[in-house]
Amino acid sequence: MKNAIIILNYNDSDNTKKILKKIKNYKILDYIIVVDNKSTDDSLKKLKNFENEKIKIVLALENKGYAAGNNVGIKYVLENFKVENIIISNPDIIVEEETISQLLNHLKKKELAVIAPVVKEPSVISRGWRLPTFFSELIANIPFFRRYEMSLLAYKEKDYQKELTQVEVVKGCFFIIKKEALEAIDLFDEHTFLYYEEIIMGKKLKDKNLKTYIDNKSTVIHALSQSVDKSVKKINKFKYLKESQYYYEREINKMGRFKLFVLRLFYYLYLGTLKMTLLFRR
Repeated sequence: MKNAIIILNYNDSDNTKKILKKIKNYKILDYIIVVDNKSTDDSLKKLKNFENEKIKIVLALENKGYAAGNNVGIKYVLENFKVENIIISNPDIIVEEETISQLLNHLKKKELAVIAPVVKEPSVISRGWRLPTFFSELIANIPFFRRYEMSLLAYKEKDYQKELTQVEVVKGCFFIIKKEALEAIDLFDEHTFLYYEEIIMGKKLKDKNLKTYIDNKSTVIHALSQSVDKSVKKINKFKYLKESQYYYEREINKMGRFKLFVLRLFYYLYLGTLKMTLLFRR
């Protein structure tokens, strides 16, 4: 059983080098693919020094976002190697070999398509969540109420008492997916630049009756690199988020026109509020 890990780098070579130094000798990993997503700094030059028979540095010809960047790596793997499982990882992830091994052992079960660990971040722990509802999407467009969105989609604490918990969506910063499951949903959907990638994937997997699980006994640390914040202004991040939301609801979730209109209306109201807030902070 051969496994490949894909790490997407964008102006974040320091963190990418850290994870490469940590995982380069992991025997559980047969191939390590770093995709440089058309960085505007000297990332590519720095990362090329790590290239060998196991580690491959691949350049995306254009920065088309998270989904497209990961697809560059996935397609490279599928065209050049025979693997059973593909690991998707951010550069700012700290993961032990034993953790990867344990997660891969779960994927030997026929009913599992995706497995993810508990993700520990500085201020939150992510253990998977439900697909968005119209109400949760609406809440996400109301100032001061956005913080409650995830609580609406979270599973109950008792659901995480077992070793494995079936969920609908896992954090996109680190998860493992079977090759055939990834092919069944035509890889990542490239219609979004940033955000909603894991939600779109979760919905497509669910529609194919492909199951996603969290291993409650495995953890990784997500150090939350600031590379996205440095590269994308707050107002643009919000626009990316809402455009991705709208695409998901319209094209993937097939939401009705009236609900889409309401979502769009609340989006523009929130956007206006955000612009005014940023203006007064100057």
